[in-house]
Amino acid sequence: MLLRIHRPIIWKSSSCLDTVLNMPDVISVETPIGLLFARGSDAITHLGWTKKVKSSPNALLREAQRQIEAYFQGELKRFDLPLLPQGTSFQCQIWQHLKSIPYGNTVSYGALGATLSTSARAIGGACGANPIPLLIPCHRIVGQDGHLTGYSGGNGLQTKKQLLVLEKRYLNNSRSAPTQ
Repeated sequence: MLLRIHRPIIWKSSSCLDTVLNMPDVISVETPIGLLFARGSDAITHLGWTKKVKSSPNALLREAQRQIEAYFQGELKRFDLPLLPQGTSFQCQIWQHLKSIPYGNTVSYGALGATLSTSARAIGGACGANPIPLLIPCHRIVGQDGHLTGYSGGNGLQTKKQLLVLEKRYLNNSRSAPTQ
C-alpha cells in the first residue's frame, strides 16, 4: 500500500506562503541555515524553509522550536520528537535508518544501500522525498568518497555542508571539553 508522499517544501511565491503557512499547527524557527517551519499537531509531519508563518503554535511545536534551537547551539545531539512522515513503506524504512546515524557522522548512499539490500540511487530517492529534513537527518548521507551530493532543503549543498560543519564543530568541542 502506498501512502501519499510529501516532499520538503521550499516556498517561493507569496500566495503559497499565505495559503499553506497561515494554518494552525505551524511554527517558524530562525536558524543559521534560514527560517524553518515545522508543522504538526500530534507529531511533526513537515519541516521546510520559509519566509514567514502566522500561527499560534501548540505545545509540540514549541518543543520542536526549543529542540531545533538547542541543536543549532550545539546543546542537542538527538531530537526527541514524535515524527509522522508520510511516504511508501520503503521510504519509511530508509528514514528510520537515517535517524540512527549518529550526530557528526556520515554514511555513504552506497553503504546504506548495501546494508538495506538496495541501490544507492534508491537511497537518494528516499532522501529527496524526506518531508522532515534535519529531524530525519538526510544531510548525513554522502557520496561514496565522502563528497557532498544532493540536498533538497534550503540552499541545497550549501545547507548540507553547513549542517555537517556545525555537527563536526560541536562534536569536536564536546570531545575536547574537560570532564568534571
